[in-house]
Amino acid sequence: MKQDLFYTKTHEWVQFLEETTVRIGLTDYAQNELGDLVFVNLPEEGDEVTAGETFADVESVKAVSDVYCPVTGMVRKVNEELFDHPELINSDPMEAWFTEIGDVSDKVELLTEDEYDELISKEE
Repeated sequence: MKQDLFYTKTHEWVQFLEETTVRIGLTDYAQNELGDLVFVNLPEEGDEVTAGETFADVESVKAVSDVYCPVTGMVRKVNEELFDHPELINSDPMEAWFTEIGDVSDKVELLTEDEYDELISKEE
């Protein structure tokens, strides 16, 4: 388990690159539940995002699902490769990060890997 990797109750992963900079993506559990992803809508660089609020959405063959931002801060980078290849989220959700957020000033409750595993075991 990576020391700098955490999870949310809404199935996003959060990797701390620095104390106030994170990378965010969808968990393997989330992409599996959603099915084949065909479209992703991400914020733009420079956008301000708020912990607990929607900041992106993904579209699968089943439905459109909101993605919640686990932190408050500013979007520094967007993984533009996902616009043309949203299926990367299905094939490798830990590498298919959505955004890098800087100037993190707040965050939702973050779970360790063990806590997240316990959460999803109750949902299955």
